Amino acid sequence: MKSGFPVYDICTLSEYQQHDILIDRFGTYLQKHYNLHFPHKHNFYHLVFFTKGGGTHAIDFKTFNVQPGQIYFMIPGQVHSWFFEGEADGYIINFSSAFFNSFLLKPEYPETLPFFSGNLDDMVINLTKKVKNTVADLFEDIIEETTGHDRFSFDMIRMLMMRIFTVIARAHTATTATAAPTYNQTLLSNFRKLIEQNYTTLKLPKDYAALLYITPNHLNALCNDILGISAGEVIRQRVSLEAKRMLINPKLSIADIAGRLGFADNSYFARFFKKQADMTPEEFRRTYK
Repeated sequence: MKSGFPVYDICTLSEYQQHDILIDRFGTYLQKHYNLHFPHKHNFYHLVFFTKGGGTHAIDFKTFNVQPGQIYFMIPGQVHSWFFEGEADGYIINFSSAFFNSFLLKPEYPETLPFFSGNLDDMVINLTKKVKNTVADLFEDIIEETTGHDRFSFDMIRMLMMRIFTVIARAHTATTATAAPTYNQTLLSNFRKLIEQNYTTLKLPKDYAALLYITPNHLNALCNDILGISAGEVIRQRVSLEAKRMLINPKLSIADIAGRLGFADNSYFARFFKKQADMTPEEFRRTYK
């Protein structure tokens, strides 16, 4: 990447952009933005439904194979890139966190859906034939709505998007867990939210346990039971992920990154990163030049 680490907003990515949303056929979008195969970050929600093509795409440094009938979701702040083999097509929607604010009684509802959780295992979904056909029809209806500009168009788009979300969430949940979240699962979700808000300043399980009004032993036990790793490792993984996101920005020095992540000095940050990533910050950065 020659000019630094790009962070795109919706306006910079589309000729058709209104009311905090971008909608396009994916093949057309790629022709307009061919340089987006480099790692880049969005400040909006992003989903792509593939109907054609192969290759790979990566979200937060985890690589997935592209195939027709696959849909992936991303939340603001995640880093991704792609490499396609042959012609890729489908549909793309980018929307801001404000897009549903005036429409839903609970504007935060999209954040409660499993594929907008930030958990990579829930964000890339290969749809069954039945669900794939339903979702493709809904995307076509959305594309059709973009050709008209009456005062109901964007509300219709919101409703069609909610149908896509609900159809996929229902199908995905049916193949995973159907029971209501347990107390410990709710605690884990709250733990992750607290990490998201505080990982640059709070790095010890006891700090989060206090915020959750539970003991550090309880927090550690529930992380081991549900995730198979300690509470401390959950925190370290989040800090390490943010370090990786920052390291592919050549405009940030290692010292800048260490400071932003709350490390007292570069050497401490370098030791932490080497232990988490099996390479030094400089080595990781070189792999993305």
